[in-house]
Amino acid sequence: MNIREEIEEIEEKYLHPKATKNAQSKGRPHPEEKDDIRPPFQRDRDRIIHSKSFRRLKHKTQVFISPTGDHYRTRLTHTLEVSQIGRTIAMALHLNESLTEAIALGHDLGHTPFGHFGEQVLNELSETGFRHYEHSLRVVDKLENEGKGLNLTHEVRDGILKHSKGFGEVFLPEKMPFTLEGQIIRYSDIVAYVNHDLDDALRAGLISEDEIPEVLNNTLGKTRRERINTMVRDIIFTTKKHDYDYIRMSDTIYSATMELRDFLIKKVYKKEEHEAEKAKIMKVLKDLYYYIMEDPEKYIEKYPEEDSVKTRVIDFIAGMTDRFAINLYEKLFVPKPWSKL
Repeated sequence: MNIREEIEEIEEKYLHPKATKNAQSKGRPHPEEKDDIRPPFQRDRDRIIHSKSFRRLKHKTQVFISPTGDHYRTRLTHTLEVSQIGRTIAMALHLNESLTEAIALGHDLGHTPFGHFGEQVLNELSETGFRHYEHSLRVVDKLENEGKGLNLTHEVRDGILKHSKGFGEVFLPEKMPFTLEGQIIRYSDIVAYVNHDLDDALRAGLISEDEIPEVLNNTLGKTRRERINTMVRDIIFTTKKHDYDYIRMSDTIYSATMELRDFLIKKVYKKEEHEAEKAKIMKVLKDLYYYIMEDPEKYIEKYPEEDSVKTRVIDFIAGMTDRFAINLYEKLFVPKPWSKL
């Protein structure tokens, strides 16, 4: 028996009967030999961590555009917070931590520069529309590894695709991932972002402590630590109470979490002051798109060969970091001063 098989045997003894075990994985789009040390979901996690798209997350917007302060979240730190919350829940429920972590680390690989503003622009430019969760799957399936993709397991791919809620409901049985671990990330994502976005908004002075509805303070807690603890504990014990049919929140905490998100939508995400920045972002990305389309082969990769040039230009722009997009825009459109003759 090799090390991977030993780990899989331990999973059978330790994990909950409804956990997704490595030995029971539905496999990969392209079959490959199993590793003698790392189980499939751990290999998926490692492939994501070593990917270029994962490294680029450190310079992609979470909420604040190209923040200059060291303590504001980026898409990478958001991803790590989702992973930490997800693993805590998975461990407490005796579910598969490696699968949970792999989904968490890969869930936002398809995000554009400049956050959701960038996503709106590419949605307008794309022939088929642009949704970051679908593009995250495209990244791991087709764009990474020089067009070969990462060949992740179906469990991780499903969790990545179905993590997003937009501003809709978290708990929708028909849209939930088929693994409980994937469902954990669907919840962990919102637990992470409503708390760290509130924290960043307070730091930036966009809102004050006094503006937070008192009912939320009473229900969830007055600090980030208290709120996350309340939400995580509620997910764990409510899921146990319902015998693991789905990952769940209680009605009270779920309603408070949605109310906190609605508060952030009004006070932070759709604040009028952001409209001027949104207009700038739209100009930058649209100008880059139309410029690149004039001579695309100078910029885009040759893969995936079956996709149109327009689609590959969208791929190129979606993969940019905030600073890369700004630097390229300056290079292409901003005149440079004459050097001394």
